[in-house]
Amino acid sequence: MKMTDLLTEDCIVMELQGENRDAVMEELIDCLDRAGVLSDRETFKNDLYAREKHGSTGIGFGIAIPHGKSAGVKEPRVAFGRKPDGVDWDSMDGEPANLIFMIAVPEEQAGDEHLKILQALSRKLIDDSFRQALMEAKTGQEILDRIGEM
Repeated sequence: MKMTDLLTEDCIVMELQGENRDAVMEELIDCLDRAGVLSDRETFKNDLYAREKHGSTGIGFGIAIPHGKSAGVKEPRVAFGRKPDGVDWDSMDGEPANLIFMIAVPEEQAGDEHLKILQALSRKLIDDSFRQALMEAKTGQEILDRIGEM
């Protein structure tokens, strides 16, 4: 499955409004819910927060990848948001997160699909020019174009 099958323009937030991790997570959960990805918003939210308790999903380089396998998810999807000023995500390098990818995977598909998505994202996001292109994109379509290059 390609990343562009998982991330669609309706799940891209060009400028996240939240001032903290929880508010940003709510915005991205809302996107997934509006897109019809979630069968139970609260179950997915609880599963996301349970994962965060095991360790921050702020991986450094201005990136956070909150993710959850959940019975509250109907189909694998990714939501993306940008926070130009950054938001504290308790990242490994202590830097704020500017690029947030939220991965939602149905519980029954968790193992394989979940890891493939994380691997594909991680490989590309270590590239400085790729991260910069995501920060400079003006539209959701430009984001999708960059992601499509993965």
